Amino acid sequence: MQNKFYSSFDLERFPATASPEGDYRSAFQIERDRIIFSYPFRRLQSKTQVFQSGEYDFYRTRLTHSIEVAKVGRSICEYLLARSGLLNEQFHIDADLTEAICLAHDMGHPPFGHIGERKLNQLMSAHGGFEGNGQTLRILTELIYERPGRTKGIAPTRAFLDGVMKYKATQSDWIQQSGQAPEHHFIYDEQAQWRDVVFDGQALPQELQNIQALNKFKSIECQIMGWADDTAYSLHDIVDGIHARYISVSSLTEWAARQSLDTAQSKLVDTLCEKIKTNSYEPYFGSRVGTFVHACTLRPRSGFMSDRSHRHAFDLEIDPSVKAESALYKSIALDLIFRSTQLQQIEFKGGHILNQLFSALSEHCVEPEGKGLNLLPASVQALLSHESDIAGRYRRLCDYTAGLTDGLAVRTYKRLFDADFGSIAEIQ
Repeated sequence: MQNKFYSSFDLERFPATASPEGDYRSAFQIERDRIIFSYPFRRLQSKTQVFQSGEYDFYRTRLTHSIEVAKVGRSICEYLLARSGLLNEQFHIDADLTEAICLAHDMGHPPFGHIGERKLNQLMSAHGGFEGNGQTLRILTELIYERPGRTKGIAPTRAFLDGVMKYKATQSDWIQQSGQAPEHHFIYDEQAQWRDVVFDGQALPQELQNIQALNKFKSIECQIMGWADDTAYSLHDIVDGIHARYISVSSLTEWAARQSLDTAQSKLVDTLCEKIKTNSYEPYFGSRVGTFVHACTLRPRSGFMSDRSHRHAFDLEIDPSVKAESALYKSIALDLIFRSTQLQQIEFKGGHILNQLFSALSEHCVEPEGKGLNLLPASVQALLSHESDIAGRYRRLCDYTAGLTDGLAVRTYKRLFDADFGSIAEIQ
């Protein structure tokens, strides 16, 4: 049964690629499967979500977080189909497409969580910067399946490209309008070509010339992914924070006393304290996922791109009280977990490791003359050597560094800087 929500415009693939003959899957199902079976997706199992991967077996990693986001995103699609009144079996938001976007949304994130992203952006400041979402786009369009003689990337559909492009302003757009390079929320300058693909070469209207407005312009699937992501981490970071004893009744009570909470916020904090006391916080937050899904409604919109695709003819609206609940949990997590001394120390160490690795590798491996030591895997060095300019070689080095898992980054650091790890005496 054809879903009339999508047209040939949405299904066009880049580069143009025919589906395998006789394949029973839709184009969106193929994209989802290619992500699940990809090397960068598997590596998310050993990348930090909040707490360092491998520290305990029950904390969420980037992989388990992505799976949870995908499930929430799919549930939102199913809920909107059943309840919105604007959709039906022949005209609905594709759950497979949304699931694929959700599964892919963190593929570009580097080791050590947010400090890794900030540190790589600093290290790449003179060569185009680094941004997790921009790197996700690069992986999907350039790095997956990169082999001599074959197409790069997963040959994504326009709908999928648009969905994973959470931000559409380039680094140069930010510099031109603000006078300084952005800390986050941008794509790489060379990725403006994919923005042109998404918009089919149409010039941006005046209202989207502003970088903040451009970054807020998202397809409906991208909006669903954004709320699914907010749902997963605003609820589940709290659960992991309680497990790790960063959040307790005493710390939460002390935190609340320093805030100017309204009645609704105070009630949420009281409920959370009660759930911690009775050790029932995990099932409670599990039940809140459904509440966050049911908070979604659709609102029709008109304007740029709405005449080309139904994906830009709707906005996702969230019940204000549930949106406020999510914001409260984010504030609690930020203050009691991310700004805690313990986590700040771990972040400092992760940033130091990345800084030392990147500096050593750039010193020995970036210059084309090859005068340095062979510190990179041969396949990575070959890719780097084929780049014709310094920016391209640094981007390849950044690809390698960002692709490291937490554990591999630590082992590589030890191999280079720890005299007792892989030492000359051991080798002999």
